[in-house]
Amino acid sequence: MHMHDSYDYAVIRVVPRVEREEFVNVGILLSCQSARYLEARIEIDGARVHALDPDIDLVAVRRHLDSFPAICRGGPGSGPIGELPLRARFHWLTAKRSAIIQTSPVHTGRCVDMAATMEHLLDRMVRVRRA
Repeated sequence: MHMHDSYDYAVIRVVPRVEREEFVNVGILLSCQSARYLEARIEIDGARVHALDPDIDLVAVRRHLDSFPAICRGGPGSGPIGELPLRARFHWLTAKRSAIIQTSPVHTGRCVDMAATMEHLLDRMVRVRRA
């Protein structure tokens, strides 16, 4: 029987107008040191972001958001941060910043299946149920 692993996660947010502190959740950053797991999944809803700022450059935002999964994967094309150990990458990605892309505070949980946990967090924190 597989034991539960402790994990940390943060919600990735787009904050179109930082001074207003309004945001749209667009992804999850999930880390489990014991499983050597680090993944970011992005699911941006352009209409929701445009509702906060109709003039936002979504192409540029998507390009910046793409750096999260690249850094998590590491290797070629991930830049110097992608060469750091997994835990250091997680801490770098969740560092407090006042930019258009931010993360929530880090939260902790326990699970058996990281992929299922990622889907659960995306369903709960990012995806919007449509009527």
